[in-house]
Amino acid sequence: MKMSKQFPLNALRVFEAAARLGSFTKAGDELGMTQTAVSYQIRLIEENIGEPLFLRRPRQIALTEVGQHLAPKVTEAFEMLHDAVASARGNAEAALLINSTATFASQWLAREIGTFQLEHPNIAVRLVANDAIIDFNKEAVDVAIRSGMGDWPGLASHRLMRVEFTPMLSPALAETVGGVRTPRDLLKLRIIDPRDPWWSLWFRAAGVDDPDLDGRPGSRLGAQAFEARAAVAGQGVAILMPEFYSDDVALGRLYQPFELRCSDGHDYWLVYPHARRNAPKIRAFRDWILGKLDPDTHRDAH
Repeated sequence: MKMSKQFPLNALRVFEAAARLGSFTKAGDELGMTQTAVSYQIRLIEENIGEPLFLRRPRQIALTEVGQHLAPKVTEAFEMLHDAVASARGNAEAALLINSTATFASQWLAREIGTFQLEHPNIAVRLVANDAIIDFNKEAVDVAIRSGMGDWPGLASHRLMRVEFTPMLSPALAETVGGVRTPRDLLKLRIIDPRDPWWSLWFRAAGVDDPDLDGRPGSRLGAQAFEARAAVAGQGVAILMPEFYSDDVALGRLYQPFELRCSDGHDYWLVYPHARRNAPKIRAFRDWILGKLDPDTHRDAH
C-alpha cells in the first residue's frame, strides 16, 4: 500500500463513522452528510491507500480485511484526539460519568466513591444507576459497571467482584416457622421473586429438585438491593450476595441460614471503550477501584 503524504483527515472521520455504524446512510446521518458525500469521502481514502476498505453489497456494506485492520486504529486515534483537545481546554479532568447497576451503586460504590474524590479533587463524579446495557457510542458515559462474563466487543473489562448468592432473611421471619434448619424449610416462607434464575440454581445445588417455584406467588422488585430491603422488613426470603449486606447481618436484621453459595458465571466488571483506556480520568478511576476491591483483580483484565 502506498499512502499520500496529504492524507484526507476529514475522510477518515467519515470512514470511522461508517465502519462503526456499519452503514453509509447512518454515517451520513451522524455527520450531517448525504450518502453520496459519504461514498465520495470513502473513495478518497481507498484511492489514497490503494485498497478497497468496504465490500459493497445490496443494502449493506462490510469491511474488507484491510478495513478491519484500519477501523479500530482510526477509532482509537480519534478518541485520543478528542481527549487531547478536551485536555487542552481544561475539561478532560472535569467530570467522570459512571453508569452502574443499581445494586452495586447502592451497596458498594455510593459508600466508597468519596475516597476517590478525596484522592482526585479535580474530577467531579456523575453517577447514573440502572441495569441497562449502555452503548458507549451513543451515550455520554466514561465507564460502566456491568454484570456479565466480561466479553463485550470493543470494551476493556476488569473483574471487580465475583458474584455468589445464597438465601437471606430476617431472623424474626425464620421464627414464624420454628426456624430454618434445612433448605426445604425455606419453602414454608414467602419467596421474593421466585422466578429469579438464582433460586432454581441454588435449590438444585442444595439437593431440592422440586421446589415448584413457578407456581408460587411473588414480587419482582427489579434490583437485588430492593429485594434485600423487603427481606429486612420481613416480607420474605431474598436470594442475595452476602458481601453487600454485612451491615444488616451485624445488626441482626438479616441472616444467612446456609453456607452454600452458588454462581451463574456472571460477575461484576468495570468496562470502558478500549480506545479510551489511557484517558487520565478513566485510568485514575480504574486504578482506584481495582486497588480498593482487590489488588489481585488487576490480573482479571480482558
